[in-house]
Amino acid sequence: MLSEPRAGRLAAWGNALIAHMVSPDDAAAAVVGEDAVHRVEGLPGEDAPVGLTLALGRLRALGASGLRVALPAPGHPLGLSGPPEFNARALEAEEAVICEGVALGLVPEVYEAGPEGDVHVEVVWHCLPVREAPPADVPSLGEAERELAEALRDATEVLTRLDVAGSGPVAEAAVAAYRARAERGREVLAPGYPPRAVRVLEMAQRVGMLVSLASENGHGGAVSASEMAARGDALRPVERVARRAQVAAYNSVVVERGMR
Repeated sequence: MLSEPRAGRLAAWGNALIAHMVSPDDAAAAVVGEDAVHRVEGLPGEDAPVGLTLALGRLRALGASGLRVALPAPGHPLGLSGPPEFNARALEAEEAVICEGVALGLVPEVYEAGPEGDVHVEVVWHCLPVREAPPADVPSLGEAERELAEALRDATEVLTRLDVAGSGPVAEAAVAAYRARAERGREVLAPGYPPRAVRVLEMAQRVGMLVSLASENGHGGAVSASEMAARGDALRPVERVARRAQVAAYNSVVVERGMR
C-alpha cells in the first residue's frame, strides 16, 4: 500500500489521454516514471510487444472510453469482472487495468535486472480479454471518503492498543518517504481528476502507510503468536478499506463520464 500501483498510473494518465488533456508521449512518460521501459504484449493487431505510446493510442482507436483500476487480494476480487483466467492473473500481480468500451484488460509483469544499487525495472503489460460487467466491490468517492475516516481512527486505535512501534528511525524514515510521495503524488491522478479524488487517494495511502508500519516495523507489544494474529485480524479490514478507496479515486473520472 505504500507504493503507488503501476495500474493506477496507467489508468490515470490513460484517462487523461482519452480525454485529450495530454499527448500520447506525455502520458506514456508519466506512466513509465522511474522504470526503464514499459511494453504491451498481446494487443489486438500486433504480433509482438509494442511501446506504451503506440499501445495507448491503439486502445483509444479500438474504442476504449476509459480505464479502470483493479487491486485484488485473496478473497477480495476488488475491481475485477472476469473471466477467471484474467482474474487469476490480476490476483497474482495484485493489480490490473480494465478498459471501458472494449473488452480488454492489462496486467503488469515486472522484471528487475542489473547489479545492486543499479537495478533497472522493465514492465510488460499483458493484454487479455475481459468480461464486460460491473466491477466487484468498488465504492463511490463519497463512500470511500467516509470509510477512510473511520478506518484511520480504527488503525490508530489498533496500533495504540497493541503497542505497535510507531517511532524510531525505521518508522520516521517510512513517514518521511510517505510525505515525499504525497508531494509528488499531487500530479499522480493526471489532468481531469477532481480534487476530491486526489484527497481520497492521499488519505488511502496514509491509511496504507499505517498498516504497513504495523506489519513491518517490529512486533511492538504483540510478542506472542496469538497477539500477532490478533493484530493482523484487526488491521486487515483497514487495509481493505484503503485499497477500495484507491480504486474509487483512480476510477472516479470514468464513473463521472458514465453518469453524464
